[in-house]
Amino acid sequence: MKPIQVGLLGIGTVGSGTFNVLQRNQEEIRRRAGRGIEIAMVADLDTTRAKQVVGDAVQVVGDARAIIANPDIDVVVELIGGYGIAKALVLEAIAAGKHVVTANKALLAVHGSEIFKAAAEKGVIVAYEAAVAGGIPIIKALREGLTANQIQWVAGIINGTTNFILSEMRDKGLDFDVVLKEAQRLGYAEADPTFDIEGVDAAHKATLMSAIAFGIPVQFDKAYVEGITKLAGADIKYAEQLGYRIKLLGITKRTDKGIELRVHPSLVPSKRLIANVEGAMNAVVVNGDAVGTTLYYGKGAGSEPTASAVIADLVDIARLHGADLAHSVPPLAFQSSTLGAAGKELPVLPMAEVVTSYYLRIRVADEAGVLAKITTLLANAGISIDAVLQREADEVGGEGSTQTDLIILTHDTREGDMDKALAEIQGLPTVLAPITRIRKEELN
Repeated sequence: MKPIQVGLLGIGTVGSGTFNVLQRNQEEIRRRAGRGIEIAMVADLDTTRAKQVVGDAVQVVGDARAIIANPDIDVVVELIGGYGIAKALVLEAIAAGKHVVTANKALLAVHGSEIFKAAAEKGVIVAYEAAVAGGIPIIKALREGLTANQIQWVAGIINGTTNFILSEMRDKGLDFDVVLKEAQRLGYAEADPTFDIEGVDAAHKATLMSAIAFGIPVQFDKAYVEGITKLAGADIKYAEQLGYRIKLLGITKRTDKGIELRVHPSLVPSKRLIANVEGAMNAVVVNGDAVGTTLYYGKGAGSEPTASAVIADLVDIARLHGADLAHSVPPLAFQSSTLGAAGKELPVLPMAEVVTSYYLRIRVADEAGVLAKITTLLANAGISIDAVLQREADEVGGEGSTQTDLIILTHDTREGDMDKALAEIQGLPTVLAPITRIRKEELN
């Protein structure tokens, strides 16, 4: 059987990994796919470097549209990234009747509905396992392995940069800014790390997992996104003393009122497996009504881990190439005819409607009656306290200090109610600094 002919758009970190893994494991891949998979063309602006990677056996071009226009190319692999030219090229490839494999979570989280609709109308596949959690096959697990389940919630460490930073802050007792510089020096963080540290990258991935898990359209604009830039070393230390670790989690959850879709730092009990995922590793926990809780762990980025996911998509396409795709697994696991209806029934909730529990760190004057005033305001808002930890003033500000930290853990409460209570507490003259609030997830 004729090998599947692939065109690579971009031969950077993931593109070179894809080429190398295909070359190294070509016989194993051919046996599993039932036919060969060959990279026939590569497009990259730096054609000299591209030729150094792929050698003379592969045609290298500087114009990506030359690949799309080639009638012999069956699959276009988009590894350019971003929202701009990548979107245009993916839509042009679909219009030309080519299957598409992409690692571009940003593109799909923002424009996925348009892209998947175009692919369905043209009868081609858009596969994107590499877009979420690198080498971890979480997309296939949600779309296929757990298809018998009603998914209750998904929670994931899905950005390796932030997990590395938080792990270093905990291990070395350093503040965020210091660790970020070290992460940049080691290559874990980009020169401009905004998408990572502000939670945007994780939110792109959580948006895709939410759509698959709950049969809703991709709605990145409705995700709540909060990064790790405001976390202090003190919060890491206090959380540890209380039996928790702080992780940046992408969370999506089914509730009676709708779907939660949020990314933010979270206290997770230290005994949970996901709390012990360290360094740049990723992990996703999925809770289904039939299977219970399952954990998926591995490298979330890197040349060959991500290439592993790209090639898995190519193998799926090779197996289906030439078949009737009307009954293949849809991109978001739900048939498009039911997706809209499900979306209307299950709106994405605003953050004010989310119910969770909280860690509060409040810097206060070390004087009598302060705790009583704060607990009264929380009680008036209907917020129940789970635990209180008050630090010695000397420990917080040094010998002779007149300030101290109050650490309060709450039971579940509505975010909107917490917002109002914190506004009142912040207005007290004995509260001396902005209140730190971190949500707490038990992940039972």
